[in-house]
Amino acid sequence: MKRDFGLIFHLFLIFGDACAVLLSFLVAYFMRTHLDQRPFYFESNPVSFVLSLAWLIPVYLILLAAFGLYRKSIFLSRNRWSEYGRLFLVSVIGVMAIITYGFCFNLDFFPVRIMALYTVISNFLLLLLFRSAVRAVRHLTMKSRKTTLRALVIGSTKTTESLANYISAFPESGFSLAGVVAAAKFIPKDLRRKQYSSLKEALKKSRPDVIFQTDDRHTEYVYRQAVNRHLLYYFVPSPVMLSSQMGELELIGDTPAILVRSTSLVGAARVVKRLCDFILSSLGLILAALPMAIIWLLQKLSDPRAPAIYTDTRLSRYNRRVKIYKFRSMKPEYSGLTPEEAFTKMGKPELIKRYRKNGDQLPHDPRITKLGHFLRVTSLDELPQLFNVWKGDISLVGPRALVPGELKHYGDRSLLLSVKSGLTGLAQVSGRRDISFEERRALDIYYIQNWSLGLDFRILLRTIGTVFTHRGAK
Repeated sequence: MKRDFGLIFHLFLIFGDACAVLLSFLVAYFMRTHLDQRPFYFESNPVSFVLSLAWLIPVYLILLAAFGLYRKSIFLSRNRWSEYGRLFLVSVIGVMAIITYGFCFNLDFFPVRIMALYTVISNFLLLLLFRSAVRAVRHLTMKSRKTTLRALVIGSTKTTESLANYISAFPESGFSLAGVVAAAKFIPKDLRRKQYSSLKEALKKSRPDVIFQTDDRHTEYVYRQAVNRHLLYYFVPSPVMLSSQMGELELIGDTPAILVRSTSLVGAARVVKRLCDFILSSLGLILAALPMAIIWLLQKLSDPRAPAIYTDTRLSRYNRRVKIYKFRSMKPEYSGLTPEEAFTKMGKPELIKRYRKNGDQLPHDPRITKLGHFLRVTSLDELPQLFNVWKGDISLVGPRALVPGELKHYGDRSLLLSVKSGLTGLAQVSGRRDISFEERRALDIYYIQNWSLGLDFRILLRTIGTVFTHRGAK
């Protein structure tokens, strides 16, 4: 899905929560020094007090995420008491964590104990206030239909009628009706102007962001069309299927719908993953600065006229073309050429078939320099890609970046391009070149469909071991 207004909303929500937590420390200090009439016996310095606690903001954000306060269902629910209770628990646990940390390391974050209570109160109220403000802005933008997702409802069932009515009448749900593919009797009379005779016609003319399917006819075909166009896909279950665990259940008005995602890497998960990428790539660039400088110098000494850094066009999320940086490992005359072009140029076209048959590799590839072979075996040639991660072109962990010319070899290319490609990935730590092309593709698809932050960290840890043991490197 290319129009991800939910991601923008989550970013504003996280920013608002961070501001609320920071401001709550200042309000707690003000309450004790100005509103509390009792004398105090500590030096009044609100800036120092706030700065001493500002580093705890990520802790609060992690707590909010752990309590499910960034889930979409929290904001669509009409029962606000669940959110209030969770916010209060986060406020209490956050202050308890501060006190516990201070006790363990003999630090006094609160000059007097009553300020801990004031922090709980101000933190809870400000989180509530900021979240209400963000929710109000979201409600107004959704009501104006400028940030709603265009929904296509398909299926000849009674559910189509009720769902189409609800989406059309309540844009604050986050959806606006783009079209309906169903028999006329299942479409409300005032909405029949949005009827389409086929899914193909509807996709072409209505330009939807999301598909709701209310029957079980041709589900595989409809789902595949959604994946190919990077659209969200909801399957509305029958009462018998409501106990199914095949996806995430949501209520669109009074209609239960199961969101079947091609990947769980959406919404708040994307924000968390991008934050981890930025922090870890920044640290990586600092640690790799000296090795990268040495490699650059060696490249220049071995061939002063040739560029030390090689750029190549690869495909990342949603078919986006990005320039990938690598230390040059090939001889200059073959850089930028496809294997077919390079082997033909050197007068050895017979190597093309061997290269492709051997899983896109050769034991002694004549295109690669001696230094380049060392860089590839040690994976040091990929260090410049930390800049790509830092910029947001790719992620630290993800499927292998596809070369545009390779797309014809991938039957599941739309699924592979539903997330950012990665500097490392499940296929790389599972054997790299020791496994077949089909196995690497299957592992990439598994990663996309089963993503979690824990899986990312496990892959990163395994990457370190893979690099040091040179497993699968050629």
